[in-house]
Amino acid sequence: MAQNIGNKNAEALFHLVDARERLSFPDSTAEGISDEGDSYVKTIAKRFFKNKVAVVSLVVFMVMLLVAVFATQLSPHPRDGIAGQFQAAPYENFYLGTDDIGRDVLTRLIHGTQVSMIVGLGSVAIYVVIGTTLGLVSGYFGGFIDGLIMRITEAVMSFPFFMVILTLVSLLGSGIWVVTAVLGILSWPPLARLVRGQVLMLKEQDFVLAAVSTGYSTPGILFKHILPNVISPILVNATFGIATAILTEASLSFLGVGVQKPRPSWGNILSEAQSLRVLTSQPWRWVPAGILIFIAVLAINFIGEGLREAIEGETKN
Repeated sequence: MAQNIGNKNAEALFHLVDARERLSFPDSTAEGISDEGDSYVKTIAKRFFKNKVAVVSLVVFMVMLLVAVFATQLSPHPRDGIAGQFQAAPYENFYLGTDDIGRDVLTRLIHGTQVSMIVGLGSVAIYVVIGTTLGLVSGYFGGFIDGLIMRITEAVMSFPFFMVILTLVSLLGSGIWVVTAVLGILSWPPLARLVRGQVLMLKEQDFVLAAVSTGYSTPGILFKHILPNVISPILVNATFGIATAILTEASLSFLGVGVQKPRPSWGNILSEAQSLRVLTSQPWRWVPAGILIFIAVLAINFIGEGLREAIEGETKN
């Protein structure tokens, strides 16, 4: 009896290893990429770096991230200090001119980059944790739990996203951390549905059934066997989510309910263009902020598209 049980466990483990290898290391020679001996991660990296637009976009994003991290050191003037002439066009060491009270526009753009990176990365980190956890639980357990989580998901998605965020930020108070938390807490439903769909397919695979038969705990199955196989779509979703969060924060700040002055963000810098005089005769005060938003969102979307193509094997030699 003990020998038969041992044989069954050994056979189950064999199927577990075999199935996971087949799922995690797909044959990519069909896409014209030689990946012999490479891990799945290296295969994805090779495909991604063949996409020149995605690579350039990644470099742009990394530069923005470094600017955000070292904003204080890179700023030529104090962030909120009155350092120059009022409403002056670019001159001397004020390379992008000054605003209506003599603050350096370039300095404020640098610190605005910091705000955008904090909101983008912070909110995505929050909703990835919530959406991934709920999606795993919903897809794996099914039944009443699945129905309850999906009804909550549908209820959250039924409300106009931007209007709900606008209302909550107005009620809870503005500020970078409030905006980050609200965006993160309200952005999880699409990711939860995506993860749930992947789990519904994966839980019927041999390697999951083998893990169950060998006595793995439920958290171990969810986080050690299923989660690694849904990381790719989560990563793509999170990348696009950063761009959405940056745009949303800029929109809220432009409307005056996001990040508040004197702390600069790209959105509240743009809000100064609501004055016709600034819009027509002082472009240095708002055009650079608009360009940075455009570049950041475009670069992040190209990165996401590059990751998606690399994962799906659509990038050709």
